[in-house]
Amino acid sequence: MPTIMTHAVVGAALASAVRTPRRGLVLAVGAGLAMLPDVDVVGFALGAFADSIWNHRGITHSVFAACVIGLAAGLATSRPLGVAWWKLAAWFAVITASHGVLDAFTNGGFGIAFGAPFSAERYFFAWTPIEVSPLGLGILSRRGVSVLASEARFVVLPTVVILIAVGVARRAMRAPLGV
Repeated sequence: MPTIMTHAVVGAALASAVRTPRRGLVLAVGAGLAMLPDVDVVGFALGAFADSIWNHRGITHSVFAACVIGLAAGLATSRPLGVAWWKLAAWFAVITASHGVLDAFTNGGFGIAFGAPFSAERYFFAWTPIEVSPLGLGILSRRGVSVLASEARFVVLPTVVILIAVGVARRAMRAPLGV
């Protein structure tokens, strides 16, 4: 999996598309939703079998869970954000689903159970350029540095470039046309 920090960066970047005066809140919600699927690591502690949908990269990484979580988050934040609940629910589902999508680009670990609870089949994408992250303090090792470098190259840098391009395009569209 990419590190939790990388999931947060992508979640906050996606959340930045929501137009609201409560920018800090929407960015925090986006970062949190993108990290949330990794709550399933408790499956290890509870003894879930590796291929169980209750273990890591199982049901919490599914499209179904992303929709349920997105709906709950949209309903919970609609009033404070001043945005229609259904718009937030849809976008928050996309943000939550981004976690499984990023994990499917990694080169190790369990595949992603995108279809859970209807299917226990697990998937990786054909192209897996992101090195799988070691758990816990393993991120402080030489391998951890290599993982952070691959995440910077394949996730963080493209995210920053896209955010800058979108910002420039938005400013250009607001600028008056003139000679």
